[in-house]
Order: sequence, then structure tokens, then C-alpha cells
Amino acid sequence: MGAFVISKRFNDEYKFVFTSRKGKVVFTSLSYELKFECEEDIEKFKREIDSADFLKFKSSSGKFYFKLLLGGNHFATSRKYTTSLRLQKGIDEILRFGSTSEILDFSVGDVVFLD
Repeated sequence: MGAFVISKRFNDEYKFVFTSRKGKVVFTSLSYELKFECEEDIEKFKREIDSADFLKFKSSSGKFYFKLLLGGNHFATSRKYTTSLRLQKGIDEILRFGSTSEILDFSVGDVVFLD
């Protein structure tokens, strides 16, 4: 099962990534000024996952990626994949586990794992 991981960017805005069950980043969200906006969009995505659209692209370096659209609006961008088959497996993982994935918040900046 995957997870949504909330963190802070260097400019103090929030983002989230969806990670696969193996811990690899599948996609990264846009930036959010406030954390609750980030959390609301995750919940919205989980509710409306069936209406999500995936636009597939190939970069100039030959890597494959997708842009995730929700309600016709750009929602997130995937990592780069080496093959179109791996890209499709990433999309399948989102569709299979996205609606039931847990949300992890690493945006606080405190030490999460103590020695």
C-alpha cells in the first residue's frame, strides 16, 4: 500500500508525494502555501480518484512521465520512468491504492526517528 507524505519545500511551502508500497516516489504535488490546503487536496484526490486523468509524455532525454489532472486542473507530476511499462505500473499503483493510502506528515521539522 502506498502513502501520501507531506513535507516542506526549501521556500517554506508545502507539498506532498505519493509513494509506492516499495517507498519510491510516484508523483509530486504542486506547492501549497498552507498545510491544510495540502491535506484538503489529498482528501479530495482520494474521493475523486476515479475521475483522475493521466496525460503521458516523453521527455527529450527519452524518459516517460505523466501529469495528473483532477477536474481538468493540473494536480501533480510524476517522476521520470525508463519505460512506458513502468509508467503504466505507476499509474496502476495510484489507481489501486490511492484511495486507501495513509497520510504521513513530515513537515514539522522535528526529529522523527530518535537514536
